[in-house]
Amino acid sequence: MTNTPDVWRLIRIALGEAGRTLRIGAAGLIGLGAVRPRTPDRLLIVPPDLRTSDATIADDIYAGSYVFAGRAVATGGRSPFLAEPPSDGWADTLWGFSWLRHLSAADTALARANARALVDEFLRLARGPRLRKPEVAARRVISFLSQSPLVLDGADHAFYQRFMRQIARDLRIVARAATAHPRPIVRLQASIALAYAGLTCEGCATMGRQATKLVRRELDAQILADGGHVGRNPRAVLDLLLDLLPLKQVYLARGLEPPDALIKAIDRMPPMLRLLRHGDGTLSHFNGMGSTPVDHLTMLLFYDEGRASPLQRGLLSGYERMEAGRLVLVADVGAPPPPVFAADATAGALSFELSSGEARIVVNIGLPRDLTDPLAQPARTTPAHSTITLEDASSATFATQARGAIGRLAAAYAVRRLGPVVVDGPSEVHVARPGPHVLEARHDGYARAFGLVHERRWSAAADGSRVAGSDTLVGNGKAGRAQARFHLHPSVRASLAQGGRVVLLALANGETWQFVLEEPEAGVAAALEDSLYLSATDGARRARQIVVAFDPRATTRLAWRFERLTTSGR
Repeated sequence: MTNTPDVWRLIRIALGEAGRTLRIGAAGLIGLGAVRPRTPDRLLIVPPDLRTSDATIADDIYAGSYVFAGRAVATGGRSPFLAEPPSDGWADTLWGFSWLRHLSAADTALARANARALVDEFLRLARGPRLRKPEVAARRVISFLSQSPLVLDGADHAFYQRFMRQIARDLRIVARAATAHPRPIVRLQASIALAYAGLTCEGCATMGRQATKLVRRELDAQILADGGHVGRNPRAVLDLLLDLLPLKQVYLARGLEPPDALIKAIDRMPPMLRLLRHGDGTLSHFNGMGSTPVDHLTMLLFYDEGRASPLQRGLLSGYERMEAGRLVLVADVGAPPPPVFAADATAGALSFELSSGEARIVVNIGLPRDLTDPLAQPARTTPAHSTITLEDASSATFATQARGAIGRLAAAYAVRRLGPVVVDGPSEVHVARPGPHVLEARHDGYARAFGLVHERRWSAAADGSRVAGSDTLVGNGKAGRAQARFHLHPSVRASLAQGGRVVLLALANGETWQFVLEEPEAGVAAALEDSLYLSATDGARRARQIVVAFDPRATTRLAWRFERLTTSGR
C-alpha cells in the first residue's frame, strides 16, 4: 500500500496556478505593477560580496578546470560556455558568475585579464533558454555588480557598453520574474537583484524604489517571525542572508533607510541558523538542506550583530532544539509548507539529528547538490529520514506520485510551474516541551492511508550522556509493517551486539556510544543496513543505518536510547 496524493487537491493546485497566470497576464497587458529597467548609465558604488573566496580556485579556472556543484569539467582550452554541462547545478553556477570572487581574491593582473576574457566569451557565446533562467540571471546581476572592478579594470569602452547592456537584459528577465514567477523564492531572489541594481546604478533610482517595495512584500510573506523561511529549507535562510546583509549595507552607503522588513529579516535569521547548527558547524538536513558551506555560515554568524544564542524553539518554522552538555538534538516537528513553497520540502516528520560535540551521530541523508540526480527524489521520502516509516511509504505525498489520467495531468502542470512539490502530508503536528530536556510530538501523516498517528518522545540527560526515546503508533491501523530508522553519519563505525538489542557506535571524536532497545518484544531487534549520506562536501558517501522492524499491530510502542559509554578525553 502506498500513500498517494489527493487528486482533487492536485487539481485545486493546478487551477490555482492557472488562475494566477491569467491574472498576471492581464496585469501585464495594462502595465499594472510592471518594473521597466533601463540600461544603467554607470555604476555608482560596488556592493560587497560576503561569500568567502579562495585564490587557488583562480589558478584552477585559468588552467581550464571548473569545479562547480560537486562536478568538474576540464575544458582543454575551449570556452566553458561551449562545454557540455555535467549537471544543471554546474551550468547554473557557471552562468551565475558567483565564482568571479575567487579571481578577485587572487588580485593579480592575470586573474583580472582572465575574468574579463571569460565575461567577454559569455557575452559573445551565451545563448539559449539557460540565459533566461530567472534565478541564474538574478545571481549574474549581483555577481557582475559586486565584481565589476575586477571585470572592468583595463576594459575598453566597447566592452564596458556590452557589459552594461547585458546587465540591462538580465534586469528585464528578473523584473518579469519579480512579479510573475510562480515560485515565491525566485520572486524574492529577483527582487533582491533589482534592488541591488537600482541602488548601485546611475539612472535606475525609479527601479530601486519599485524594487524596495517588492523586497519588502516578499520578505514579509516569506520570512517567518522566528527567522525561518516559509518553505522550511535551511539553505534558503543561509543563501538569502548572504544577499540581504550586503543589500542593507548598500542602502546605508546611499544614505537611504533600509526597509523595515529587511532589518527584521536580518535580525531574525541568524538565531534560526544557530538553532539548526551542530557542533561541527554544519546545518541539520531537513527539507532540502544538503551540504553546508561552513565558511559562508561562519561568516554570516560573525556578522550577526546580536551574537544571539541559538533559538531552542522554532514554533513557526517547525524545528526544535535540545542542548545538554555536549549533546545537540534537532528535530523536524512541522507540517509541510503550502504547495507553492514546497518544491524542496521532504517527508521527514518527527525525524531528528543528534550530535555530541563535533561528532555527528544520527542524521538524515540530505539532498545531493544536483537536484536532477536520480537520488534527489528518493532522498525526500520518509525512509531517507531518521523516523518511523509504515510499509515503506512516506508520511507526505509528492506531485510526482499522482495516479490516473486526470491526476497525472494536474501533477504535470503543477510540477512544470512549481517544481516537484509536496502535495499533502501531516495536517496536524502537535509539539510540547514538558521540560528543558524533554520534547514530545505527534503527526497524522499516515492517518489517511493507514489509520495511524505517530507519536515520538525524546528525553535527554542533563549532562548530555543519554537520549531516551520512544515511538508510539496510535489507532486501529491497517499497516502490517513498520520500521524505525536511524541513519548514521558516515564517520560512525557501528556493530551489533546482544543479538540486535544493542548497537555499538564509535564516533569520529573518539567517544563510544551505544544504541539500546528497551525491553523489546519477541522478534523485535535492531539490524544494520546500508545507507547513503548525500550531504558530504565531496559528494555521496556510503553509510549505515540502524533499522528496527516491527508489526504495529503487535508492538504499538517502541522504546530506545542512545547513551555515551566512554568520552574522547579531548
